[in-house]
Amino acid sequence: MALFLVGVVGALLLMAGAVLLIDLGGTEDAGVATATPSAEPGTSAPRLPAGVECTGADCTGQDPETMGCGGQFADTVAKVTVGGALVEVRWSETCGAAWARITQGSPGDTVSITAGSSEQKGAVDADAEAYTPMVATGEASYAKACATLASGATGCTTPE
Repeated sequence: MALFLVGVVGALLLMAGAVLLIDLGGTEDAGVATATPSAEPGTSAPRLPAGVECTGADCTGQDPETMGCGGQFADTVAKVTVGGALVEVRWSETCGAAWARITQGSPGDTVSITAGSSEQKGAVDADAEAYTPMVATGEASYAKACATLASGATGCTTPE
C-alpha cells in the first residue's frame, strides 16, 4: 500500500511540475514576449516556403525567379521544339502558377504562356533564351506555351 501511495504522490508531483512549466493560466507582464499572429484570426492564408513570395492570382504578371517560384519549386510539364528552339511550360505547384521558357532561340523570337484567359509574353535577347512572367493556374495541364521565331516558324506545347 505504501508503494502505491508513493506512486500516486509522484504522479501528482509530475503533473504539478508540468502545469508550472507550461503556465496554463499565464500572467500579465511575466517578461515573456508573446507572438503576434501574422494573419487575422479565421483566415487561412497558405504558409509558403522560405523565399517564395506569391501564390495563385498574386503571381500573375510576376517574375518566377524574383518571386521564388523557380528552381526546386518548378517542373517542366510540357515541351516542344520549334525550329531549333526548345519551348517549355514551367509550372510551380507551390506557387500555383506557370510560365513559358524558350532556350536555344535567336534575338527576335517570342514566347507566350496562356492559362484560361490569362496570357503573358517574353522575347529573346542576346542570351538566346527568355521566359515569360507567370500566369496563375492550379493545374499544370491548363497552361500552354507558344513560340513565334524570327524566322516565322511557330509552335505550341501540348500537355504531357
